[in-house]
Amino acid sequence: MARINVLKTYKNFIGGKFPRTESGRYFQIKNGNEELLANMCLSSRKDFRNAVVVARKVQKSWQNATALNRGQVLYRVAEMLESRKSQFIEELMMTGLSKSHAKNEVELSIDRLIYYAGWSDKFQQVFSSVNPVASNHFNFSLLQSVGVVSVISPNDYSLLGMISVIAPIIVGGNTCVILSSEKNPMASISFAEVLNTSDVPSGVVNILTGKRKELLSHFASHKDVNAIIYCGDNNQEIKEIEHLSSENLKRVKIYKHKNWDHNSSQSPFFIETCQELKTIWHPNKV
Repeated sequence: MARINVLKTYKNFIGGKFPRTESGRYFQIKNGNEELLANMCLSSRKDFRNAVVVARKVQKSWQNATALNRGQVLYRVAEMLESRKSQFIEELMMTGLSKSHAKNEVELSIDRLIYYAGWSDKFQQVFSSVNPVASNHFNFSLLQSVGVVSVISPNDYSLLGMISVIAPIIVGGNTCVILSSEKNPMASISFAEVLNTSDVPSGVVNILTGKRKELLSHFASHKDVNAIIYCGDNNQEIKEIEHLSSENLKRVKIYKHKNWDHNSSQSPFFIETCQELKTIWHPNKV
């Protein structure tokens, strides 16, 4: 008898666990030959709300971790991804990428994690300042994490694009909830397994799979989300995000027509995107 393949069901990643969607719904991922590759959770508003609660709960402790520690954690994620490189290359090839393209995307993803790990204890020095004031005080401008960030991940470059957005968010002390690539979410949840076996605290990164048209409005309108990052070029979606985000003055960042495999897609300014500038006055008692 011919053996029946046991297809993997990719679950959500919330709070360091892999729960099934509360809606019980799934959608299928197929390759170019219409062969079934995997089943994916069709996440709901409740899944997103659960992820935001977890992300908010852990945000303060992650923000208070030292910059050195956050850099070490990110470097550990890169190490774990390196050890599973062949798996990710194979998964990307299953969805239509050539071997060379898949290998390049995985290696760039590893390098990008190391890049931001190196910036962890340096970006404060670049963007902070000591300000001259006409009084007997010291005046400092420092960066502080904005809080919980929701992310609509790129549909293309499903692994590299997502990592390019996640890494600067978390290295700056934020937590995040990500809607993975709708086109190819397999690599996203496999990356969640990497996060789960590294030193990233549970709840710092939460990854959902599902349809943009169902979840985008919730990502933009949730009142306990401080910022949203949208990766794509759909003008109607961008307009909806900007409108809904204005209700609680949520910070909006749009990455439109982005080439995620280019050097311009990594910069300390990506870290600054999810930072608030905090001014501190201190009396000079001398």
